[in-house]
Amino acid sequence: MNLNLENGWQVLPIDGDTGTAYMGINKDERVFLKRNSSPFLAALSIEHIVPRLIWTKTMVSGDTLTAQEWMNGRCLAKDEMCSEEVTSLLYRVHHSELLKKMLLQIGGQIVTPYELLNRYFRGLDSDLRRHPLLKSVANQLRACQPKLERSNYEVCHGDLNHKNWLMSDSEKLYLVDWESAIIADPAMDISMLMCQYVPRNSWYQWLNQYAKGNLTEDLCERVEWYAKLYLLLNIKNSRMRGRFHEMNQDIVKLNEFSNKKLSNGKG
Repeated sequence: MNLNLENGWQVLPIDGDTGTAYMGINKDERVFLKRNSSPFLAALSIEHIVPRLIWTKTMVSGDTLTAQEWMNGRCLAKDEMCSEEVTSLLYRVHHSELLKKMLLQIGGQIVTPYELLNRYFRGLDSDLRRHPLLKSVANQLRACQPKLERSNYEVCHGDLNHKNWLMSDSEKLYLVDWESAIIADPAMDISMLMCQYVPRNSWYQWLNQYAKGNLTEDLCERVEWYAKLYLLLNIKNSRMRGRFHEMNQDIVKLNEFSNKKLSNGKG
């Protein structure tokens, strides 16, 4: 694709992307190029959450092109998601006034527990609707929704897959791919990560590490609520896609969560 850069630049598409990301090479310089990135990228760069933003240009086509510092590195492995580096970076995201201000300014979506529950019930398969465990858990969640004030909602990444965590060759950790960012209860982000990567018997320790030793019962309860909803949504999605093995695995996990409450590191 012709991005109309100055002479001397070679632009190569990045494999696996949707045609919006490229590597720009000019002599010994390399940059990560992306078309039509959100203005939110600038705030993420200032907070050192993503690699440094170098410049932004408006192309003849009307598209916006951004260039970020190119980072040689690797994605985190699944077993690295329990590390203190991960909890520390996620805590910074959830406590950044700049990120919250910027995302609100550009019309970032505010997502409540009620809206997430509606996503589960909307178009729910009749078999799942009648399933005793799923029905019981869903009704419990509906009857006891988190009461966190919206003023305490923060920026949530929304897709904390281990492949979105980039460790540079200089051992600097970044969190990338912010297309799913929303304003919500940070417990939503936390539960998504923990359900995927943190052993259940390590939840209390991971949460306490995230909270810098100031873990509250309220946060534990909110994480439990969002974790169960996350599993319900996964179960629904797996059923729709015909992934019945994954669906049954999450049903088993949901049953375990329902029978053993998170507390004192022995959740």
